[in-house]
Amino acid sequence: MASIYVVCYVIRFDGAIPPAYIVMMVMTLLPVVVLKVAILWATGSLQGLWRQFTFADMTALAGSTILGSFFVISLGLLNHNLLPVPRSIIVMDCAGTLLALCGLRGSLRFFREHYYPIGTAQTRERVLIVGAGAAGETVARTIRAQPQLGMKVVGFLDPDQATHGWKLGGIKVLGSPEDIEHHAGRLGIQSILVPATAIAGQRLRALESACSKLGVKTKVIPPLATLLSGSVDVRPRDVDIQDLLCREPVQLDHESISRFLHNRVVLVTGAAGSIGSEICRQVLGFRPRQLILLDHSENGLFFLERELQNLAAKANLVPCVGSITDVYCLRTIFARHQPEVVFHAAAHKHVPMMEVNPGEAVKNNVLGTRTLVDTAIERGIEAFVMISTDKAVNPACVMGACKRLAEMYIQMRSDQTPARLVTVRFGNVLGSTGSVVPLFKEQIRKGGPMTVTHPEMTRYFMLIPEAAQLVLEAGALGRGGEIFVLDMGEPVRIPDLARDLIRLSGLRENEDIEITFTGLRPGEKLHEELYDQGEEALPTPHPQIFLARHRPCALDSLQDRLAELARKLDGSANEVIAALQSVVPEYRPAQSSDRSLWSEASAVSHGSNGHASILVS
Repeated sequence: MASIYVVCYVIRFDGAIPPAYIVMMVMTLLPVVVLKVAILWATGSLQGLWRQFTFADMTALAGSTILGSFFVISLGLLNHNLLPVPRSIIVMDCAGTLLALCGLRGSLRFFREHYYPIGTAQTRERVLIVGAGAAGETVARTIRAQPQLGMKVVGFLDPDQATHGWKLGGIKVLGSPEDIEHHAGRLGIQSILVPATAIAGQRLRALESACSKLGVKTKVIPPLATLLSGSVDVRPRDVDIQDLLCREPVQLDHESISRFLHNRVVLVTGAAGSIGSEICRQVLGFRPRQLILLDHSENGLFFLERELQNLAAKANLVPCVGSITDVYCLRTIFARHQPEVVFHAAAHKHVPMMEVNPGEAVKNNVLGTRTLVDTAIERGIEAFVMISTDKAVNPACVMGACKRLAEMYIQMRSDQTPARLVTVRFGNVLGSTGSVVPLFKEQIRKGGPMTVTHPEMTRYFMLIPEAAQLVLEAGALGRGGEIFVLDMGEPVRIPDLARDLIRLSGLRENEDIEITFTGLRPGEKLHEELYDQGEEALPTPHPQIFLARHRPCALDSLQDRLAELARKLDGSANEVIAALQSVVPEYRPAQSSDRSLWSEASAVSHGSNGHASILVS
């Protein structure tokens, strides 16, 4: 800073400093420099890391430097003999100091990011970033600031054509993600980095497929929110099947859900299952007074309780091993803990198993639900939310018919109680136990073949956390008797899902692993539906939740038919199914002969080679 002050005098007088000003310069040099350094130190402007110099640091330096110059001018105005410095010198010194401080720091960062470590420029992985927005800029800045990552950002690809040709942080926006084939070979690209908010669904699927053919790795950068929450690893990861779904992020009304759950006693049935456990995780975020975990799996409850205690050490958790078909167990739980809100996720869900065990499906999914609802109403609960399925719409399987009957019972009982009883209906969730994705992955691990029942089969899919969040939102919206239907997006072709998994595993269809088609089985539909013919989809305050306007259900008639159905449980499977069809007229069961043949074929298939065809449930 002393040299800058001297240079300002030299420039001011074109190198010929008058003797009087030389004396003035020498007399004021030390006080001016000490004053400026003291102000810079007091404001913290000198404590910033040079290698991480940012615009915010430059702004702070500018403010502190100007403040120091202001003090020099002020002292000179108060007493000219105290600091007799010409104002032009003060202005020049301020500009020179700021230029030097910012220049040194900026130069260090520039050389560190572009030329350090020496000798690694040729070995760094050349990458493109998808998305020239804030997320993409953050990723590029992070890579530049951390040479140890071993990456060099060559350019951006952005879907918005208005950004093409522009530069972001000195890095050019080369074109659209669809132009990857043109740029990858020309620029020697080794990886594509995709911030989670940049593109998704079909566009990400097309990009990943193109990169796979080019031998370019595709990696997803989790959103900043995951870094702030500390909940997941935020390093770049390979594309997952979940990334290829066309799903918009869920926007929750946290205030209404908090009013619904905060400081309440909440019971979750089927708590150890895929959906039930995620509902428990989501509920904990709203700080219930007590969370009761009910499941028949003691092992599942053990591991779930440990996980939830790690998530919220002070949470009041009550694990209960029991069944919803056990009325004594339910009455004990309700009497002892007095739950106010119930999320009913317990159910037998596997379609093929229920086709050959219809009595158990009715006992658990219908009569168990009836027992739970009746006990909850008897004990004065405030809200009851049942998880249903798209298979309840025009059901073709036992599981779907049982769920439709449970929906009907919830609607009927809703008219008899001030409690808010609602149903939430949605399709498949990715990754749930026994669902298609884990089974496909297991078949890939074993070398195939991957078995799909029909080349045109489609299913609706959503993510487990997304489904659980919308269940909470629907519960907060419900006033009683509604069937809420979650927005499932576009249906996904199951063969495409299988091919995506093959590609994401680094394999090639037909060369490394085959897909075989086995034909539709009993209880299976080619395409699932979200509404039946008698329902009308109505909007709700939440854009991802719809209301299915339904037909009223006669109380006496349904009660009598349920009693008759219960009496048939000791009979044959055909008698149970016939009784079930009499209560759910839209149920179109498979022929008994087809069911028997399927059961035998399934047993032979599993016993002979371990490969079972996928029945998407």
